[in-house]
Amino acid sequence: MRTRKQVTVLALAAVMLASLLASAAANAAPVWKFNGAELTGNETIVGAAISSKLTIPGATTECEHFLYNMKISNKEGKGTGEITELPLYECKATETCSVKSIAAEKLPWPTHLATIGGKDYLVVEKVAVGITYSGALCAIGEEKIRVSGSAGGLINNTEQTAKFNKESFEATGTVLKVGSAVVEWTGLFPTEPFEKHREQTLEG
Repeated sequence: MRTRKQVTVLALAAVMLASLLASAAANAAPVWKFNGAELTGNETIVGAAISSKLTIPGATTECEHFLYNMKISNKEGKGTGEITELPLYECKATETCSVKSIAAEKLPWPTHLATIGGKDYLVVEKVAVGITYSGALCAIGEEKIRVSGSAGGLINNTEQTAKFNKESFEATGTVLKVGSAVVEWTGLFPTEPFEKHREQTLEG
């Protein structure tokens, strides 16, 4: 016959195991799906930012056309991909600075899906963007500035979007910097399959 102490220990062990399983499920790696079916092979995702703003010390930059092209696949039970194109057009900065040039560098950038706290995120790694500002009163003019690091965006399967902001960066432990200074990036990006899954619903 088990003693009360043994029963208590077993009960605590069961609670701890249930907690660990729940935590593992909440932080499991999701996979790419279309219309509820897991993606096999590859697909291309394209989109243009509904809104996007990059704030660095000395300037805030917005681009009228912020496009992207991302190749995706599932590998070893995890949704992965890479951003292969990221053209930026008609970009403007704050009143004292103008954007002389801006371009994504060192493409492709690897990406992967992650589930954190029951929410799905798209994590972009090895981000690198070079920006040169100009303007007589621009404190950071003429010298190329490089934004680098990683970025995490919250996926909304219903709206077919990925939203990048302070909260999503904190949740994914990602950060963008210019030197040692932290850069704030906010953006809302739609997701649209371009090849064999065109017009199907993408799920992260």
